[in-house]
Amino acid sequence: MLTMANLTIGNAKTELIHAARQLHASGVLFKGEHANLSARIDDDRVVITKGGSIATLDEDSFVVVTLQGEPEGDIDSVTAEIVQMHTAVYRARATVGSIMHVHAPHATAFAVANQAIPIAYEPLVRFGFTEAIPVVPWAPRGSEASVGGIVRIVEEHPGLSAVLLANHGVLAFTSSPVQTARLLATLDEAAELVLHARLLGGEKALPEQAFEQVKHHMEQFGSKVMA
Repeated sequence: MLTMANLTIGNAKTELIHAARQLHASGVLFKGEHANLSARIDDDRVVITKGGSIATLDEDSFVVVTLQGEPEGDIDSVTAEIVQMHTAVYRARATVGSIMHVHAPHATAFAVANQAIPIAYEPLVRFGFTEAIPVVPWAPRGSEASVGGIVRIVEEHPGLSAVLLANHGVLAFTSSPVQTARLLATLDEAAELVLHARLLGGEKALPEQAFEQVKHHMEQFGSKVMA
């Protein structure tokens, strides 16, 4: 797998197309298949999907933009709305190599309820989560208020690689398109399981020592945090 440091525009598009297929297969695109995906290609540019549906991405489904949000070529209004939602996170966190926004059904249920997703499902710990996935207060998608809320959480919570957008959806950001797609699938699975657990009396928090124990166990086997 290529790293973000050596992705060409063509490689980035290929990785994002592959990640979109992963998202579709895992069921996190929901009925409208709406999403926007991006990948960092160098210190100042990213490639990002155009339009709302990512069901049939191809080489022409992307546009390159700078981290200041300036497009290199034509950009439609739908894409223009969300560019800053991506570029602001890349500017705030240098380790991020890919960002994805989806309306994953179970995670978005928590966003609609304005409730954080608790860390009660151990696989999330393997992605480095040690605290609940928080909700960014509602503001129009891609607006200054919405983007500012996202950036505040990204800067204040370095261990988080996803946020819920109140009444809207999910934003996830990790080192690569494949990892981000995996995280979204795991996050939606965790949300679904918590909802089921609440029918059985409620989810149970992991013990405090679980986070260090999982980290230590992964290190013993040479595993790395997946985000």
